[in-house]
Amino acid sequence: MTDPHSGGAVVPPSTIGMLGGGQLGRYALMAARRMGYRTIVLDPDPDAPAGAIADVHLVAPYDDANALDHLASRCDVVTVEFENPSAVSLERLAEHTAVAPSANALAVAQDRRLEKRFLCEQGIPVGPFAVIGAASDLPSADGAVPFPAILKTTAGGYDGKGQLTVCSPGELADAWAELGQVSCVLEQHLDLEREVSVLLARSGSGDVVAYPVTENIHVGGILDVSVVPARVSDRVVVHAVAFATRVAEALEYVGVLAVELFVVEGEVLVNELAPRPHNSGHWTLDAAATDQFAQQIRAVCGLPLGSTLMTAPAAAMANLLGDRWSNGEPDWAAALVDPDVRLHLYGKSRASPGRKMGHLTATGPDVTTALHVVQRARTASETNARAPGAQRARPALRHVDADDATDGVGHGTRPHHDQHLAHDEPGEVAFGPAPDRRSDDASRHSADDE
Repeated sequence: MTDPHSGGAVVPPSTIGMLGGGQLGRYALMAARRMGYRTIVLDPDPDAPAGAIADVHLVAPYDDANALDHLASRCDVVTVEFENPSAVSLERLAEHTAVAPSANALAVAQDRRLEKRFLCEQGIPVGPFAVIGAASDLPSADGAVPFPAILKTTAGGYDGKGQLTVCSPGELADAWAELGQVSCVLEQHLDLEREVSVLLARSGSGDVVAYPVTENIHVGGILDVSVVPARVSDRVVVHAVAFATRVAEALEYVGVLAVELFVVEGEVLVNELAPRPHNSGHWTLDAAATDQFAQQIRAVCGLPLGSTLMTAPAAAMANLLGDRWSNGEPDWAAALVDPDVRLHLYGKSRASPGRKMGHLTATGPDVTTALHVVQRARTASETNARAPGAQRARPALRHVDADDATDGVGHGTRPHHDQHLAHDEPGEVAFGPAPDRRSDDASRHSADDE
């Protein structure tokens, strides 16, 4: 088997495996299929968006040994679309096939405590923080971190989940109890000038390419809009890219990596790492020479990295959360009146508040114009939403053998092949009906809301 991280390349029509079936996995598999690869996705949700794109959808838990062994036996390389697969699962896969990014890189990003310590060891600046693992840590945390502060669980939290604002030392114990007295990190609530992110890719041979720094605006802990290039000084750009590159090199990272940063009083602080394509990089689909998902495929397969140059002077991306479906299907025709606006929907079967259902991207001569256009388009889609009774019926999915399905890229819509790995005889793989495994458990988070 060719190892793309030892000098060889995994080339089409080899098979790429994906752990996680959310929109990030969907776009990455679309990029892989355009390049001629076969694809397999492992995700416990039978309705996972990436399942409609993959040649084969294995419907099983991420730690299912039978499913992991089957994935490893069929794939030339396996990658991930979210940071929460266990190290044990990744190590099991790595015994039989190439895996990128590595289990070690994901382990650092999975745990805020390890992440903070790693960044400090690399001499990368972070905001004041303290680790709380037991009640005995509360007094020292109180003295180490100024208030107000934010208490975050070390694992599992995303998009504002798993964290609480703590306004004073007297609230800390109660906040920790509310989070279940699990391991947490207490961080100072900083007065931010800007939130930015650096999206880069690193190959197995150590080549690194970075996209222009992106500026992000969050609402309620969830990314609302991103604009690029970020409205920051050249000094901030240089430091942000340098810190992100140092992270990738220290982790010997392979793949696309997002590094989220704060700008505070002109200084750059690293907030957290995302070892995968990222929501703030969705603009690359419409305004970069190589989008982040095609870049991920190139990196993990050992192919030369693509150009990260922008194809427009400026771009803006606006998320579409499930809240916008509360009055019916949004009016996409109204959103697309401006020819510089592009619509992306993720193929999710149900809308719910806070769930990322899609996004809009606009390009323009400058950031201000692009931002105005994309926000105007999003507002128009909601203002003119169709009444619930006027929603179009969703087409039913046919279950067909993957070898008989068209590829969904230039050949019509490809139905997905749901498979549940059942344990019949030792060493055998059998397929049975897919169980309903839907859950809001953060440990099952598959970047569905990233």
